[in-house]
Amino acid sequence: MNGDRRNRDGLRVVAIADADSFVKWSASLLGAVPGIRPHLLLVRTPLTASVAQQRTALAGTGMAAEAVTRVRFAEVQAWLEGQRPDVVLLAGRGPFVRLLGRVIDTLTHRPVTVSGLPGMAVPAQRGALDYRRHTDLLILHSHREERAFAELGRRIGVSLPTALATLPFARRRQRMLKPEQVRVDAVVRSQGGVVVAERPPTPVAVRPRATDIVFAAQALVPVEREERAEIAAMLVRAAEADLGRRVVVKLRSRPGEAEAHLERTLYADLLPERLPDNLVFSYESMASALDSAAGLVTVSSTAAIEATALGIPVIALDSFGVSKSLLNTVFIGSGLLGGRSEVVAGRFRHPHPDWLRDNYFHPASDSTWWERVEQLVALRRAGALPPKRVPAARGGAMHDAWHRASVLGAEDRTVRGAAALAVGVPITGALAAMHRRRQPADGGTWSDPSTDYTLEPNPFQDSLRR
Repeated sequence: MNGDRRNRDGLRVVAIADADSFVKWSASLLGAVPGIRPHLLLVRTPLTASVAQQRTALAGTGMAAEAVTRVRFAEVQAWLEGQRPDVVLLAGRGPFVRLLGRVIDTLTHRPVTVSGLPGMAVPAQRGALDYRRHTDLLILHSHREERAFAELGRRIGVSLPTALATLPFARRRQRMLKPEQVRVDAVVRSQGGVVVAERPPTPVAVRPRATDIVFAAQALVPVEREERAEIAAMLVRAAEADLGRRVVVKLRSRPGEAEAHLERTLYADLLPERLPDNLVFSYESMASALDSAAGLVTVSSTAAIEATALGIPVIALDSFGVSKSLLNTVFIGSGLLGGRSEVVAGRFRHPHPDWLRDNYFHPASDSTWWERVEQLVALRRAGALPPKRVPAARGGAMHDAWHRASVLGAEDRTVRGAAALAVGVPITGALAAMHRRRQPADGGTWSDPSTDYTLEPNPFQDSLRR
């Protein structure tokens, strides 16, 4: 009876997330699947989206505000036991996914577990795959990513099924119209000598000419303060070059809010106190920012894909080079790479058609991730899908406590967690320094432009602890 009802009502799918980028990605992904019963579980960590970030992230995804529940980590297990979802989408950074995987392992009704990354994932990084190896399926967003993660898995001995989904932000669509941009003109006609004004049957869309230059800021790249200062100076020059256009610095977090990645040098601190009137900051959704954009500039943000889907030209900055450490090798061959002077001059460009199919703009028929999920659910119900359990931490209970406390930060109030952090933080710092010293002098796979994967730890000092 319960099984019949689940089939009739659609699969119960719960995304578990914390940071705003994962909220946006998971809600957008599930919002495109018809006939399911989606829910978003927001777990409190140092990265958890604020209410304002949540509202922005959910805009246009189809995920209703009432389908979102905020919980503490200690409440997750009981919540899932009560809801008994068919599918859980683990949407967070790698350590978050592994921690929640341990919770899944305790459930009496085990759901199918799915994981993925919220944007472009080239190069495929070792940690991204290793932390998600105990989920049932990894979602990727391009044929190029599929090849990269398959090769990475072969190199490190990790076998994890993957499936292709269209990147939610790459779905081709018309630019959104704000209510004030919809004009309803009166149609005037004569009726028996009396002039009558009637409303037309459909609104007439009137859109102001798009003129903005939108800069999609990123926390990780470029990492050097001097390079970020050069970008800040470029934005000022672009604003001064044409006072009739806005230069919009699109940020993901307001002061006091967190992001998935740690931003060590803020653009607000690099810009002069007195800014041109047409240089502005924006915290609205990227979709809203692009609504009035004539061009988008970024180093490697997925916003470039979102803009391309809208037909907005792009410049992917190559002023600091093109390398895996800048996360911009994905744009090689796209025709989008360009320098700061081209941004100032407004010489934006569209990608080469040959690049599109292999990079996020494959035919919709290639995106079969949901069909694969349904197959896994059928196997799980038939008892033919063995659980992929997260193994016990090699360092025992203390290592497990350190991992939990590292992810949860102040939300972990256990004595063991505090003790583990006190001991573990200096040890992990020393180990990280040792690993950096052991890295190949030539940079290893991070400096190898001939591949789309990396084997060494990533070079970003991007701790979960804030």
